[in-house]
Amino acid sequence: MVERKDGMGMENGRLRGLVKTGMGCALHWTGSDRLIGALSGLRRTPLVLGYHRVVSDFGENRGHGIPGMTIQCRTFERQLDWIGKHLRLISLDELGSHLESGRPFDRPAAAITFDDGYGDFYYNAFPILKRKGIPAAVFVVTDLIGTSQLLNHDRLYLLLKQVFSTRQSLSRDLAGLLSVFQTQPSDRDRLNGATQNSYAALRALLKGFPQAGIRMVLEALEAEVELNEGALAPFLTMTWEMLSEMRGEGITIGSHTKSHVLLANESCPKQSDEIQGSRQELEKRLGTPIQHFAYPDGHFKPMTLRIVADCGYRFAYTSCQHRDARYPMLTIPRKLLWENSCLDAFGGFSAAVLSCQMNRVFDFMAGCGQDHRA
Repeated sequence: MVERKDGMGMENGRLRGLVKTGMGCALHWTGSDRLIGALSGLRRTPLVLGYHRVVSDFGENRGHGIPGMTIQCRTFERQLDWIGKHLRLISLDELGSHLESGRPFDRPAAAITFDDGYGDFYYNAFPILKRKGIPAAVFVVTDLIGTSQLLNHDRLYLLLKQVFSTRQSLSRDLAGLLSVFQTQPSDRDRLNGATQNSYAALRALLKGFPQAGIRMVLEALEAEVELNEGALAPFLTMTWEMLSEMRGEGITIGSHTKSHVLLANESCPKQSDEIQGSRQELEKRLGTPIQHFAYPDGHFKPMTLRIVADCGYRFAYTSCQHRDARYPMLTIPRKLLWENSCLDAFGGFSAAVLSCQMNRVFDFMAGCGQDHRA
């Protein structure tokens, strides 16, 4: 049995795509998208754009990795070219300097960042950025650098896809595995609803449980199905030698914790170890101060911000628009992009849709979607 597709869900997705395309074109043609961008303060708080993986062919990668984390080289170049014509592309250091001083930019600006430190950043994204003279930053997971280990979310997704190809549901099995964590009713409801496909189950697990619980699930799934080790190569991260070379070429290296834990799910000692340990390892290996930090999956709680501040980071980046008045430099919003971020409902590149993305039009409708309370 293949991974289930909900016909109604696919129809709703097409309808949303048509609505988004129509709205994007209308707003762009009337100039309303730029007005919204001005009202949202683009000159005061420049855009920080986030990517994950850059692959040679998005179609070939479909079905292997998490789609929303992937963009193909051609689309990435088209996005960079359009962005470079309309915004000034700057480094994170320059962006941080402006934010700390309160000086506005003379024209809207943007910074390019990458999360997780995948090897394809070095092989595919870095050459494009270097050729175009565009500054960028990459946030790396230190425990995985130069190893054959996969990030938990990649391994979990691949395992879930294999299991979902033969089963209809995993919710009962997962609930039993995670009963040791005394799950709340809302968590059980989330698991019971994560039966449509591997991505829904992945999100339910990552958002609801600490790293120890995720590793229990990984061990249980690996006892049932076996991954083809040859297919794991695209998900490996960079080496220390690659990072040193890129740093010498002007790429900013930042921390993304030791093992990519979702910090809001973890205890304070665990958070501190992940946040501080990553910075110390990077500074020891690269011989340079590490000032920038990105929250894995953008998740954080008030205590997380305090730990990041205590660990000595000057700037930290989220994946939502939430700002903490006590730590404005540690809650700098980012906008995450992937292959479909600039496509219209028919799969073609749309300058209108991308313009709306850059002017944060869709952010107002999406909202934060996270609980940042203590």
